[in-house]
Amino acid sequence: MEVKEMALPSINPFASDYIKSKMNIRDFFHYDIAEVNVYNRRIQELKEKRFQREELSNTIAQYMNRFGMSEAVRDNIEALKDPDSTVVIGGQQAGLLSGPLYTIHKIISIIKLAEKQSVELGKKVIPVFWIAGEDHDLQEVNHVFALKGDHYEKITYPYHQETKTMVSDTPLIETEASAWIQEIFRSFGETAYTKDLIVSLKQKISSSFSLTDFFVSIINDWFKEYGLLLVDAADPRLRKLESSYFEAMIEHHCEITSAVLEQQSFLSIQGYKKTIEMEANSANLFYYDKEVKDRILLHFNKDSSVFSDKAHKLEFTYKELLEMAKIHPERLSNNVVTRPLMQEMLFPVLAFIAGPGEISYWAELKKAFELFDMKMPPIVARLNMTFVERQIEKELHELDLDLYEVLTKGTEEAEKRFLISEKDESLELLFYQMKGQLNIHHKMFSQAALVHDRGLEPLLKKNADFINEQLDFIYGKIIDSMGQKHRHILDSFKNVANHLYPEASLQERIVNIYYYLNKYGDTFIDDLMKLELEFNNQHKIIYI
Repeated sequence: MEVKEMALPSINPFASDYIKSKMNIRDFFHYDIAEVNVYNRRIQELKEKRFQREELSNTIAQYMNRFGMSEAVRDNIEALKDPDSTVVIGGQQAGLLSGPLYTIHKIISIIKLAEKQSVELGKKVIPVFWIAGEDHDLQEVNHVFALKGDHYEKITYPYHQETKTMVSDTPLIETEASAWIQEIFRSFGETAYTKDLIVSLKQKISSSFSLTDFFVSIINDWFKEYGLLLVDAADPRLRKLESSYFEAMIEHHCEITSAVLEQQSFLSIQGYKKTIEMEANSANLFYYDKEVKDRILLHFNKDSSVFSDKAHKLEFTYKELLEMAKIHPERLSNNVVTRPLMQEMLFPVLAFIAGPGEISYWAELKKAFELFDMKMPPIVARLNMTFVERQIEKELHELDLDLYEVLTKGTEEAEKRFLISEKDESLELLFYQMKGQLNIHHKMFSQAALVHDRGLEPLLKKNADFINEQLDFIYGKIIDSMGQKHRHILDSFKNVANHLYPEASLQERIVNIYYYLNKYGDTFIDDLMKLELEFNNQHKIIYI
C-alpha cells in the first residue's frame, strides 16, 4: 500500500471552517487543537475530575469477555483504572458487516491518535469505541451496498421492525442472516478468500444474539490486537454506572434544552445552520419499554409537570423518573444532546474523534457542557481515506482523468468532454442542414396546400412532426452506434466512478470493507494499520 494526500473540500460548511480554523474556535469549543500543548492542558484539567474508573474497567471487561479478549485489550482495561490514563474515543452505530467504510476510518483514527499521544505525552492513552446500541433507527444499519452490474444496490437484512427496538435488542436470525451474506458475496464475486470469510461470518452469526453482537464480534476480531476497547451504550451494566448522571440530566433537563437552543441561536447569527432538531419541551432522554421493545422520546409538560410521549399515552412525574434513574437506569437512554454529556461523565476523554456531522452538532452543545462544569474534549476530525486499486489507477491514466475532479464531481463531465471530442462534426452539420431544409420545404408545401383546403392544417402539422421525429430517431441511432464504438471507454468511466465516487458520494459512505477483504484477504486491515497516517486534515489516497 502507498499513501498520497490531497486537500478535498468538505460538504459540511461548519466542519470545513473548523478544520481550516476559519472561525473563532473558542466560540464553539473549549479547546483549539491547533494550540501547542492542548493535550497536556486537557490532562491537567481531567485530573480535577473524578471518574468511576474501577467500576468502568470491570464493566467493559464483563462486556468484552464473551467476544474474546487479547492481551492488549486486557492491558488497556486494567490501565483504565490508573488515574493518569486517558482515552481517545469515538463512536458509531452497529452497522451490518461493520457498515460503510467511514466506520473503519473512524476506528483507525481512534487507535492511531491514542498511539501517537501515548508516545508524545509519555502516559497511557487508551482507544475506546462507543457503539450506539441504544439507537433504534434500523434503516441506518440494516443493509450493505453492493455493486451489481454497473450500479449499486442496497441489500437489506430481511427483518421487519414493528416498534422502535434498540439495535442491541434487534435479533440476528441465523437462517436469514446467512442467506443475506451469501447474496452480498455473490455480488463481490468468488475469490481465494471468499469461502473462509463466509465461514468466519457464519460462525459469528451463530454466536450473536443481536445486530450489535454481530458488529462487536467482527470489530473485535479486527482490532483486538491494537487494544481497542468496545462499549455498548445499551449494556445494562453500563447503565448502572450512569444512574446518577441520568438523575442530573433529569433535574436539569430544562436548562439543557435552553442551553442548546441558546447556542444554536448563536450559530445562526454566525451564519451556520443548526444540526440538532429539537423542541423547546424536549427532555433529551428516551424511555425504553423492555416488554414491547419500544424506545420513546420524552417531552416535558410545564403545565402538568410530567414527562410523556407526544401522544401523552405514557406519563411520569419528576419523582417517578428520578426513581427510575436510580433503580432501573436500563429503561432510560440518551438522545443526540445527552449522549456526549454521558460519554464525558463516564470517561476521562483526552480527545474525541468526530466525523463532519458530529463536529457540527457538538458545536451546539458547548453551553450544555458548561451547565455541568465540564469542558468538551479536543475535537479531532477523523481520518478520511479513498482506496484506489491498481486497475482503477490504470483506468484513471488511460482516460486522462484528474483524481481531484473524480473525488469531487465524479466522471460525468469528463465523459461528456470525451464524447464531444469524438463527435463527427461534419455529420452533425449535414444532419441539421438536411433537417432545416426539409422543414423549410415542408412549410412551403403546407402553405400551398392550405390555399386549396384549410381543413388539411392538422394533418400537415402532424406530418411535419412525424418527419422530424423520424429524422431525430435515425440520427439518435447513428449517435448510439458511435457510442457503441467507444463502449469500452464509456464503461471505464463508469467503473472509475463506481469505485471512487459511487452514487455521487465519497467511497467511504457507500462501499463496505468486505469488498476489499474478499479481494485482498483478511490481512487488509493489518496492512492499513501499518501505514503512517497523519492528522493533518488531508484526504488520504491509498493505492492498493
